[in-house]
Amino acid sequence: MKKNIRIVLINTSHPGNIGSAARAMKTMALDNLYLVSPQKFPDDQAVAMASGAGDILDNAVVVDTVEEAIADCALVMGTSARMRRVRWPQLEPREAVEQIMEESVSHPVAILFGTERIGLTNEELDCCHTLINVPTNPEYGSLNVASAVQIMSYELRLAELSEDEGARKALLSSAAPNEKEDSDFATSDEFEGMIAHAEKMMVDVDFIDPNHPEKLLRQIRSMFNRIRLTKREINILRGIYAAAQKKAK
Repeated sequence: MKKNIRIVLINTSHPGNIGSAARAMKTMALDNLYLVSPQKFPDDQAVAMASGAGDILDNAVVVDTVEEAIADCALVMGTSARMRRVRWPQLEPREAVEQIMEESVSHPVAILFGTERIGLTNEELDCCHTLINVPTNPEYGSLNVASAVQIMSYELRLAELSEDEGARKALLSSAAPNEKEDSDFATSDEFEGMIAHAEKMMVDVDFIDPNHPEKLLRQIRSMFNRIRLTKREINILRGIYAAAQKKAK
C-alpha cells in the first residue's frame, strides 16, 4: 500500500527543502519520492537536511514534467494552503487521506506539492482530481513545502496505524471466544474430565494403546492448555467424543 503512495515535489527551488521533505517522509515510513524538474539536485544541502534519510534521496525518481510523474496514477491530489474557487473538489488532509488509503490498495496515488513561492500552478492543478486544503492560519497561510509534506505524511501514518490496529482487533475478535465466554473458562475439574473422556474415546476407537497412553495424552493436554478452553468448548469436544464412541460401538 505505501509503495503506491507517491510524494511529488514540483520545481523545488531550494535543495534543503527536498532533504527536509525526505526526512519528513522517512519519519512516517514513506519512501516513494518523485522530483519534477528540481532546480538543484542532487545537492549537498539536500543530503544535510535529510539527516539520515539519504536513502530516500538516492531512490528519488527525477522527471521533467508532472505528466511523467503521475503517468500511472489513478488518483492525483494537489496540496494548497489556501482555498481555491470551486473548480476542484477540496478536502482537508484527514479526509483526503481516507481516500488515499482506500485507493492505494489497488493503484498508485500521487500527492503534488508546488513551488515554495507560488505553490501549484493552475496547469498543475488541472492534473489533479482533488485539492487538499491545509487549514492554516487565515491571516498567515505561508506553509513551507517540507512542512506540508510532514503534515500529509503524519496523517498517512496515523491512518496506517489505525488500519493496523483495526485489523488486529478484528483478528483477535474472530479468533478468540466472545466476552461472555472469556469469563467462563473451564475449571480444572472440567478440563480433567475432558482429558479422561478423550482417553476413553481414543481407546474405544482403537486410536491409542490403552497400556501406553501417556505420551499422546501429554501432547493433547499441552495443546489444549495453550488455548485455554471455555466451558462451552469442553462441552463441544465431549459431544464429539461421545458421538465417536457411539459410532465405534
